[in-house]
Amino acid sequence: MSTRADDLIDRRRLRRKLTFWRVIAFLVIALALAGSLRWLFAERLATATAHIAQVRIEGTITEDDELLERLDRIRESGAVKGVILTVDSPGGTTAGGEAVFEEIRRLAEEKPVVAQVGTLAASAGYMIASAADHIVARQSSIVGSIGVIVQIPNVTDLMENVGVTVEEVKSSPLKAEPSPFNATTEEERAMLRAMVLDSYDWFIGLVTDRRPLSRGEVTALADGSVFTGRQALDRKLVDALGGKREAKEWLVERGVDENLEIVEWKAETSGGSLFFSEAAGAWLARMLGVPQQGGILSLLGAERIFLDGLLSVWQPEMTHLPD
Repeated sequence: MSTRADDLIDRRRLRRKLTFWRVIAFLVIALALAGSLRWLFAERLATATAHIAQVRIEGTITEDDELLERLDRIRESGAVKGVILTVDSPGGTTAGGEAVFEEIRRLAEEKPVVAQVGTLAASAGYMIASAADHIVARQSSIVGSIGVIVQIPNVTDLMENVGVTVEEVKSSPLKAEPSPFNATTEEERAMLRAMVLDSYDWFIGLVTDRRPLSRGEVTALADGSVFTGRQALDRKLVDALGGKREAKEWLVERGVDENLEIVEWKAETSGGSLFFSEAAGAWLARMLGVPQQGGILSLLGAERIFLDGLLSVWQPEMTHLPD
């Protein structure tokens, strides 16, 4: 009899424990949902009222459909009264920079747009900054590197060492050339140089149209050189020194209400989720000592390995590693 009573007591204890943990699990899920919904609706509410939109353009530039769509939504939004582009990029593909440049120009036809340079706006990064009607840079920002480059790896020595050969049959000598599997010929170099110079000429024309400089002055600056923000101001590649505050002051001078808040328009396709938010991801990145923008690939500079086509990217040679 006592055994049955003990069994009943144990079952009741087990039920209480199960009920307790079910309640805890329900509360955790409810809090996670509430936090996610609060974050979601707070962002929606912020972008629904009159404000200044901030867009971050960071890292290596490629053809980014999400960014283009975001800029288009900003253009169409009646709540956006002005735009601050925060640029921090070494450049990227020429076509990617061109696409973003054109979308910013469409935006600037309807709303005042100012670019605020962070650490770096080089090559295609500077191309994008020049699409704005005013450029603000820090005194120590890196600006410039106007130019185009194409790079082809050559693995012929490696293939010879491991005993691998590549045989091919093609319709003409320049088909699929240059190739990493054989040395580049003078004819192939001439073809590539013609492409590079054509895009370079287009890049110079673009900067000439956007900056208070003659074509000759732009050409003299477009030798791949980079400049500090102070030097860039002297050369008219930027319009003022400062940061986000100075960028907002320029918008106010253009009639934007100075009391409006700056609201960042973030990418909708972020890595966050209901149970692992973007904030949590940023916290984890900080704990690991990894950059929050771009992650491990950005830290190692390896993302540039995956670029294809003509590049407008600043690629300084690291000749000495710091101790």
